[in-house]
Amino acid sequence: MKSHSESYKAAGVDITAGYKAVELMKTHIAKTMTAGAMSDIGGFGGLFELDLTGIQKPVLVSGTDGVGTKLKMAFLMDKHDTVGIDCVAMCVNDIICCGAKPLFFLDYIAVGKNFPEKVASIVSGVAEGCVQSGASLIGGETAEMPGFYPEDEYDLAGFAVGVVDKDKILNNKTIKEGDVVIALPSSGVHSNGFSLVRRVLDVENEDIKTPLAELSGKSIGETLLAPTKIYVKPMLALFEEVTVKAVSHITGGGFYENIPRSIPKGFGAKIEKSALRIPPIFDMIAKKGNIPERDMFNTFNMGVGMSVVVAKEDAQKALEILRANGEDAYIMGEIIVSEEGVVVC
Repeated sequence: MKSHSESYKAAGVDITAGYKAVELMKTHIAKTMTAGAMSDIGGFGGLFELDLTGIQKPVLVSGTDGVGTKLKMAFLMDKHDTVGIDCVAMCVNDIICCGAKPLFFLDYIAVGKNFPEKVASIVSGVAEGCVQSGASLIGGETAEMPGFYPEDEYDLAGFAVGVVDKDKILNNKTIKEGDVVIALPSSGVHSNGFSLVRRVLDVENEDIKTPLAELSGKSIGETLLAPTKIYVKPMLALFEEVTVKAVSHITGGGFYENIPRSIPKGFGAKIEKSALRIPPIFDMIAKKGNIPERDMFNTFNMGVGMSVVVAKEDAQKALEILRANGEDAYIMGEIIVSEEGVVVC
C-alpha cells in the first residue's frame, strides 16, 4: 500500500496505522466466515449471499447497538478483547427475539488515535461474538478522530442482520394465563446500567483490581467487564423443537421495561423473586448505592439475560433443550391476567 499523507498525519490521522490495523484484524475475521460471506475486508461494501433453502417467505431482521459506558471499564482495566463480544451480543440477542437467525455483522470503531494492536484486540472480541452467534463479520469501519476522542479512548457500535421465515416469526397472540416464564442466566451486569454502576462503585477512584471473596475471588473490574452472554445458538435449537410464544432480551430498563414488550396487553408476568439466581455484584451495587429494589429490577437484568415464554406442558422439554445447549435455564414465573406488565413478588 503506497497511500500516505504526511500532512494528514501531522493533523493527527495516520492512514498507514489504519492499514496495519486491518492486516492485524484479518486472522480474527477469518474465523467468522460462513458459507454466505463473500466479502474481502477492505472493500467498500460487505457482501453476503442468502441461502433461502427451506425458507418460504424470507424476512430480514436487523438490530443495532453499542457497548455504552461499559467501555470505561475496558479503559480502566486496559483490557479490550471482550467488549466486542458485548457489541455483537446486544445486536444478535435482539434479533433472536423475533425468531431470526443472525447472518452477518458490521462494526464501527471510532478512536482518538489508531493504535493498530488495540484496534485488532477490539476486533478479536467482535469476531468471537460473531463465532458464538454464527454470524459472519463481513465489514466495518475504523475512524480516527483526533480532538474528538482522547487518544486512549474509543467508541464501539455495530449492527447485525438476520433472516426468519415470515410464518415462523414469534407470535405472542397465543399467550395465555398459566404459561411458563423461563429464565436464561446472565453473566452479570452485561452492557446496561453502567452509568449508575460507575457512580455507585466509584470505579475511577476505588480499587477495582483486587480479588474479593464476595465476588467469588474476582475483582470488581473483572466482574463488571464479563462479556454479555450470547443466546443465539441455544435459542435456535429451542425454536426447532418447541413452540416459543415470546422472548425478551433483558437490557436497559430491566424486567419492568423489557418483559412487557413481548407480552400482549391484558397479560403480565408474575416473577417469583425467590426463584431468581441473582449474582452478588447486584447486591453490592444495591447496598453501596442504597438503591431501592424496584429501581434495581428497572435498571439491571438481575441475573436474567433473556426470558422465554412457553406453554406449561412444554416447559420441561424447553428446559432440557436449553440445558443440553449450555444454558442452565430455570422457571422464574408464569403469565397472569394483569395490566401491570410485570409483578415481582
